[in-house]
Amino acid sequence: MSEPRIPSLLYGEIEEELRATLRELLRDRCAWHDVLARIDTDEAYDDGLWKAVAAELGLAGLLIPEEFGGAGAGPREAAVALEELGRAVAPVPFLASAVLATSALLASPASAARDAALRALADGTRTGTLAVTATTWPGAAFPLSVTGTFDPDGLVLTGAVTGVLAADRADLLVVPVVVDGAPHLALVAGDAANLIRRGLTSLDATRPVGELTLDQVRADVLAGPETAEAALGAALRHGAALLASEQLGVAQQALDEAVSYLKVRHQFGRPIGSFQALRHRAADLWSDIAAARAAARYAAACLAEDSPDVAVATALAQAYCGEVAVRTAEECVQLHGGIGFTWEHPAHLYLKRAMASALLLGTADRHRSTLSALVDLPPAI
Repeated sequence: MSEPRIPSLLYGEIEEELRATLRELLRDRCAWHDVLARIDTDEAYDDGLWKAVAAELGLAGLLIPEEFGGAGAGPREAAVALEELGRAVAPVPFLASAVLATSALLASPASAARDAALRALADGTRTGTLAVTATTWPGAAFPLSVTGTFDPDGLVLTGAVTGVLAADRADLLVVPVVVDGAPHLALVAGDAANLIRRGLTSLDATRPVGELTLDQVRADVLAGPETAEAALGAALRHGAALLASEQLGVAQQALDEAVSYLKVRHQFGRPIGSFQALRHRAADLWSDIAAARAAARYAAACLAEDSPDVAVATALAQAYCGEVAVRTAEECVQLHGGIGFTWEHPAHLYLKRAMASALLLGTADRHRSTLSALVDLPPAI
């Protein structure tokens, strides 16, 4: 009996070319001072940047097969994109549309509605989202907040969902719904009659969340009782696994900013980075990020190769990477001293993204609990 193949953690030429291209675009179109200026307005999302990322680079359809107009790539490429978007704290709905909504659609049975939605998302002209509370984790109970009934004209939905990523602008909503006590996934147009969308105050202004209220809203069925729970679980698992790469990017950029400052800020006639205590703090963060990089890449690799270890890899990555991002962003603020606490400095952008992301798709504690069950460890007391 052969040993199971261990997925490679190394990125190849294609992934590195993608990284370089996206990083160059973000350097030109998403500098931190541009992000700071935007979060003080009513339009936190940068529609022009999203058009460039989604349509011009074709990243909206990274996970979508070529037969639907997508790039036919996989989780490795999506992980690289999220890592770079995290470094820039880019105000675009990539996670909501290109990962969560797309994964839910791909996990649903083929149908005219599903295939049309995939084609619409692939070219970047329309965006989507998965209409669940953003803190929902892989393995959570199927949401019960939206119910549906069938009438002669099809499916009608009633209910509300709060804390939904990109709820204010998604053109296509993949909605978990309960019909006659059975789970379904439904597709709702963003401009559907009787659909009310309301923005909510969010810690991370670069990634707004909102509330959806449905009052007799027309929808198409994507997945029935046999497949709905599995499709939703696959979308949440993909989102959680790939979110780790975004958290890695946030952590790396926060460390880079801190180290750059330690090199130029002088105290007592020399760079403060020469002080042993500060050097040790930076070195500890570097070590943590190296481990986070391994965890995030392993999760993406397991997804890419459909490894049986994907559930463990996802739980491990989320149990670790989110906390590393928060700790590094906190240290970035501290190591900058007084300037790090000002609104004019980008350190708070990294801290807010890290702290908000640590709640997305399950907290670290939630994933540690999942991990302990998966590997037969006793729960923490």
